[in-house]
Amino acid sequence: MTKIHALIESKTNQLRSEIISFIQELVQTPSLANEEGPVQKLIFDKLKSLDLQSETIPVKFDEIKNHPAFNDDGFSPDSRINVIGQWNSNKKGKSLILNGHVDVVPTGPERLWTESPWSGALKNDSIYGRGSCDMKAGLASGIFAVQVLKSIGFEPNGNIMIQSVIGEESGGCGTLTNIVKGYSADAAVILEPTSLKLCPIQSGALTFRLIIPGKATHAAMRWDGVSAIEKFNMVSQSIIEFEKKRHSSFSVEYYESPERVAPINIGTIKGGEWHSTVSESVVAEGRFGVFPGESVSDARMAFSEHLKKVSDSDPWLKENPPILEWFEGQFESGRTDVEHSIINNLEIAYQKVNSSPAKIEGVTYGSDLRLFTNHANIPAVLFGPGDVRLAHSANEYVKVEEVLTCIKIISNLIVNWCEE
Repeated sequence: MTKIHALIESKTNQLRSEIISFIQELVQTPSLANEEGPVQKLIFDKLKSLDLQSETIPVKFDEIKNHPAFNDDGFSPDSRINVIGQWNSNKKGKSLILNGHVDVVPTGPERLWTESPWSGALKNDSIYGRGSCDMKAGLASGIFAVQVLKSIGFEPNGNIMIQSVIGEESGGCGTLTNIVKGYSADAAVILEPTSLKLCPIQSGALTFRLIIPGKATHAAMRWDGVSAIEKFNMVSQSIIEFEKKRHSSFSVEYYESPERVAPINIGTIKGGEWHSTVSESVVAEGRFGVFPGESVSDARMAFSEHLKKVSDSDPWLKENPPILEWFEGQFESGRTDVEHSIINNLEIAYQKVNSSPAKIEGVTYGSDLRLFTNHANIPAVLFGPGDVRLAHSANEYVKVEEVLTCIKIISNLIVNWCEE
């Protein structure tokens, strides 16, 4: 074990209580979309306490709405902020962005939670609460990696930039704002929950709305009407088969399950107006997966063509086809070459801490990675503590030991990257 690696190990362990307390405080500060201000102040104050060059960045839709990656998430267009802290911004060596989002999804019914969704409770060496896993613990890992290195006297040759952003869950307006404003680096680590797997490949995800028409009449005379619910059921069943067909036609490396790369999911359904009336319309909203390397336009076209094929097979839908709309989050796929030096350096850092090789894997969800790779020419990788299967769920949690391990790995990565 090298001297600096031993110092990182020791200092991280010493900071255990402080790390836990900080993550608990972040979780205990609710930060739903449009309500990120209080938690961003906590982040800003923390970065200032580390003597980082800290600033708040207003997120204004007028400044990013003409960008091809812009998604109007329906929230405030001008009152939200990002927070940035830079360490050695005047240095000309290799630079690195550590990126994380503070916005969280709604909690769902509180009765499903053992304790308050905002408790930040510490149980069984895990921190519970909305945002603990996705992804306040990850963002804290990046911040404490900097704190650990500063406390042992390490000085990087290039700039280390902490980016605490908003809007990731609903389209990425926070990270896009930073890109449009010119904040850049030689590489980026997005501290999403990956169970400490290296994830340089992400599928895309497009939000869609389907409007299925029917013909209303009294339920007692249902044969004279056309049930939009029945027609939707036919369309829904066809989508399941369509998803299977799409997976058989694409070949993508680094995914654990080749048949689970770009899922299609119906998330909400609203149909009919009255229990004794044949439903005249169904509105369904969902998520359409985009394969790595597949363009958004090609994915949309594939879905449109499928819906037309299904409609043409049904006399009613042929004359009254479903309406397809695309709205809100439109996440492209994204990819960094697995042979890129940021991946190699992260693998080395991982092995130093774990004495075992890292696992490289693609992810099935959209993230801000595609903004870095597709629109900023910045190689990026998802890497952080927490199991993504716990994200967005009741009783979400993150394991403390995984957070500490992540801090050690990111600290070693900074040392490797900024001394090259």
